[in-house]
Amino acid sequence: MRSARWQPTLLIRATLVLHVLALVLVITEPGQWRWVLGAVLANHALLTLLGLWPRSHWLGPNWTRLPVAATARNEIALTIDDGPDPIVTPQVLDMLDRYAIQATFFCIGEKAARYPDLCREIVCRGHAVENHSQHHRHHFSLMGRSGITRELQAAQDTLTTITGQRPWFFRAPAGLRNPFLDPVLARLGLQLASWSARGFDTRIGDGERVKNKLLHGLRAGAILLLHDGNAARTPDGIPVILEVLPTVLASAAAANLRFVTLRQALA
Repeated sequence: MRSARWQPTLLIRATLVLHVLALVLVITEPGQWRWVLGAVLANHALLTLLGLWPRSHWLGPNWTRLPVAATARNEIALTIDDGPDPIVTPQVLDMLDRYAIQATFFCIGEKAARYPDLCREIVCRGHAVENHSQHHRHHFSLMGRSGITRELQAAQDTLTTITGQRPWFFRAPAGLRNPFLDPVLARLGLQLASWSARGFDTRIGDGERVKNKLLHGLRAGAILLLHDGNAARTPDGIPVILEVLPTVLASAAAANLRFVTLRQALA
């Protein structure tokens, strides 16, 4: 689990210094306000762009791959977002059982509260349940610190009450965030996790395309992303995750890769 002490990145420290200098300059040299405003706006634009880059490390620690030790052990992680889903999740669990695979499910708090038995089933089968916010709001990256805190704390409480295990990891809705997120994560003892390979399986209904995107990133230390909630359907009406998983899991086994949860990767 992450330390509760927030340590701002170099970019965030530079941003704080820039704002202090901007204030001083406006007070001492008011005629330079246009240059000051331009510098501040440019800084904010940079922060916004980095928040739209899910795999960025500039706003705070972010798992885009497993730790070095886990990579050396030939480990790989399968992460599954946006559930639990009463139709898709049970089928995913059965498939993971057949391959003896453990995965990390990033669950939405309100969905977990709607299907608590299914959420508990995930844990009972040896998988991990982690925090994907309480409501998965589309404007999550526009929230201030208090709004982010409410979303994460509510999900922490919901998931802990249901499963008996407090989440260690957080994944932002759609991977989008802003500079207010990292201090909240530190206070709650959560580690941000994104991915190294994703199939865009909430939008792409072509199982072959999704499969190829994941197989391209299939290597030791990879964090793969699929969805049981909001899953796109193939032309035959099959959730994409169910169509691509057998090939992905078999390919990983052939490459001597061992699936672990994000928690296990810390060992």
